[in-house]
Amino acid sequence: MTSYECMPATLQVETTRETTFDLFRRWGYLQASLDPLGQLLPPTPFPIADPAPDEDSPDTKEARRIYASSVGAEFMHIPSAEKRAWIQQRLEAPFINPDAVTPTIPAARILTGLLRADLFEQVIQQRYLGTKRFSLEGLTVLIPFLDQLFTTAAELGVNRSLFTMSHRGRLNVMVNTINRPSRDIFTKFEDVDPRSTLGGGDVKYHIGATGDFITATGKTVHLHLASNPSHLEAADPVIMGRARAYQERLAKNRSKENFLEARRQVLPMIIHGDAAFAGQGIWAESLNLATLHGYNIGGTVQVIVNNLLGFTALPGESNSSRFASDLAKRLPIPIFHVNAEDPQAVVRIAALAAEYRQTFHSDVVVDLIGYRRHGHSEVDDPTVTQPLRYAKIKDHPPLYQLYAKQIGVDPAEEIAFSQGKFLEEQKAATAANRKPKLFDIRDYWNPYYGGPLRADDDPRTGLDLAEIASLTNALTTPPEGFHVHPKVQKLLEQRVEMGTGKKPLDYGMAELLAYASLLKVGTPVRLSGQDTQRGTFNQRHSVLIDIENETRFSPLWNLGPKQGRWSVYNSMLSEAACLGFEYGFSRDYPEALVLWEAQFGDFANGAQIIIDQFLSAGEAKWGLLSGLVMLLPHGYEGQGPEHSSARIERYLQLAAQDNIQVAQPSTAAQYFHLLRRQSLRKWRKPLIVFTPKSMLRHPDAMSPVADLTLDHFQNVLPDNSVTNPHRLLVCTGKIGHNLRVERDKRKVTDVAIIFLEQLYPFPEAELQAALDQHPSATEIVWVQEEPANMGALSFVIPQLRRLAGDRAVLSVKRTAAASPATGSAKAHALEEKTLIDLALGHES
Repeated sequence: MTSYECMPATLQVETTRETTFDLFRRWGYLQASLDPLGQLLPPTPFPIADPAPDEDSPDTKEARRIYASSVGAEFMHIPSAEKRAWIQQRLEAPFINPDAVTPTIPAARILTGLLRADLFEQVIQQRYLGTKRFSLEGLTVLIPFLDQLFTTAAELGVNRSLFTMSHRGRLNVMVNTINRPSRDIFTKFEDVDPRSTLGGGDVKYHIGATGDFITATGKTVHLHLASNPSHLEAADPVIMGRARAYQERLAKNRSKENFLEARRQVLPMIIHGDAAFAGQGIWAESLNLATLHGYNIGGTVQVIVNNLLGFTALPGESNSSRFASDLAKRLPIPIFHVNAEDPQAVVRIAALAAEYRQTFHSDVVVDLIGYRRHGHSEVDDPTVTQPLRYAKIKDHPPLYQLYAKQIGVDPAEEIAFSQGKFLEEQKAATAANRKPKLFDIRDYWNPYYGGPLRADDDPRTGLDLAEIASLTNALTTPPEGFHVHPKVQKLLEQRVEMGTGKKPLDYGMAELLAYASLLKVGTPVRLSGQDTQRGTFNQRHSVLIDIENETRFSPLWNLGPKQGRWSVYNSMLSEAACLGFEYGFSRDYPEALVLWEAQFGDFANGAQIIIDQFLSAGEAKWGLLSGLVMLLPHGYEGQGPEHSSARIERYLQLAAQDNIQVAQPSTAAQYFHLLRRQSLRKWRKPLIVFTPKSMLRHPDAMSPVADLTLDHFQNVLPDNSVTNPHRLLVCTGKIGHNLRVERDKRKVTDVAIIFLEQLYPFPEAELQAALDQHPSATEIVWVQEEPANMGALSFVIPQLRRLAGDRAVLSVKRTAAASPATGSAKAHALEEKTLIDLALGHES
């Protein structure tokens, strides 16, 4: 007789019940009925079921009803027993003790949301046939889902939600959740006043919106739907960065309690498409930011509007696993799959998701599984690629009709009323003559502006020597008893000499002085990137580490009682998500100096979508400004194709309409003034800075402390050392220093070297003055390290020709190449010698 058979009968029953329930808690989602059309996601056997559950058992029936009906829950992979127990209790309570369940919105309110969602789409279909709108039909349950989510969240302290979403259902959400007048949306379809957006603007289903949502209990939640491009998941890290900025604004000091309260008040949400959730790499990067220091926003509600179709691709063509959501299992967070045609289950899970986020400050995923009534856009014919599915959809009633029948309500009167209101709004839109503005700009943007730079926006960036000496003392004094690494201690001693004028300043010290000067007067500074605290090239050391206990200390935390917040983070190994996050942060913290640093400049190409769609085009498309600074190490030093060029040409190709600033400061003092100018101006434009590598500590690029007292950053550095030259070399960055060194070594006296410090906006007047300073010159030569098809050549040469008058305009550069640089250090040296020989006109 086995020990099991010896157990008391009651214990055997309880053990059997627990075993059954445990099986369904772990694997019930595999047998849940999730596709409203019953064609996809058929039930699959449990991976472990020996013996198989007794389907006639009451325990099995109850467990199946909870875990394998229209809700499938994945949560048993979460290591925390507390979280698993919490989810288990919330899922099982409605079937055990309904009175203990979090209340949900009334059925009548659910029906109204479903009905208005469908009718809105139908009016657009009737009045604007064949126009893209990315209809929500087939997943209109998203509207009551959001209703319940915000209602529950508001009861738990949320008063603001920032979110982003893909195209599908965006216009519907604007009207039925954000409460924008439907007239505004219809006016977008009328495309009135086209002249107002010549060369700019965006399509209606990319633009953001703001509004107030009134919950079922009468509370108000301020909503902000962010603008985003067609790159479906690119806005994910952006909205996360924006949420972090909002939360830091609310947290009056750095206390843990204040941050927790700020996170309770601001709810971030991302609404994904199923194929994009599974397929877009930037989303995998963004998901990993969830709990990282410097990026934690107290949890994001992740919602998948799951059509089981990505354009024309079926799930088996879009993701390698059963669910589009499976990527989320890289984190210990719950995933709830819900059949989108069970509205009661949907709102129950919405309430649970809100409560989970507020309780555990964690991400939570809700996978709303429905269908897509039309093609990817309304101009597509989906019967070509999915004939069987769309044959079934054709005869499938709208959800509001099914739900009205389920709850025993005749919606005819409400249909007539809502449809009449939409048609009335559509008629008003046909008479509109101005495009509506769908979103409001927060008050903290009032002092700042875009467009062209104003002539009077020219703040002094220099400091007096006494202030520099005071900041130097703060930057080089660790706490008493702090054990600094001997090498770092030596650096601190050198920095004391730099700040007091005994030695010239290098880039690292000039940079920290710029940050310290801003922080001391209350300006927040946020800097992130890979190895940023120390610096890729061992140049920064903004954070000191005690060698005995690894305690961290930054001198920039202790500058004065009213100083701004100093935040410096070593980021994860990502470019796209991290740059997107910092762009988002800068969008809602315009008074802060926000910087992102690439480990090497060309690594930024991993974030090209963020650069193209947000940094360079955000103002033109959406009227949204950012003062984000990108620090991109650049310079040809024989380190190979991936560690030489930061791809200057790409940023200059994007430069137009005063959208960005592009600069390459050639000295430590110029770098200091550039950083301060970016913060002190009210002009908010992204700043692309090509920073040095080998020149970080090179004597030719170091600056006397007196240069930090000068009034301004100089867009052009003229050459005052040569009289009556016949050739003017114009260049930017490291090559200019190399040319100066070789000119002096070779005793060349007829060549002047002019540094172009700012490439865009192009400093025409300053460069013209520097050229006209040498009327004897007959040649102007642009010199660059990069190949002919790269660098600033194609951008600068037309400008030089306009300014040259009757002087010849020539160029010296490497031969056009597919790769930015050679992988041979010796080949590099040969190439550079040839460049310098040609530029100076004198062989060594």
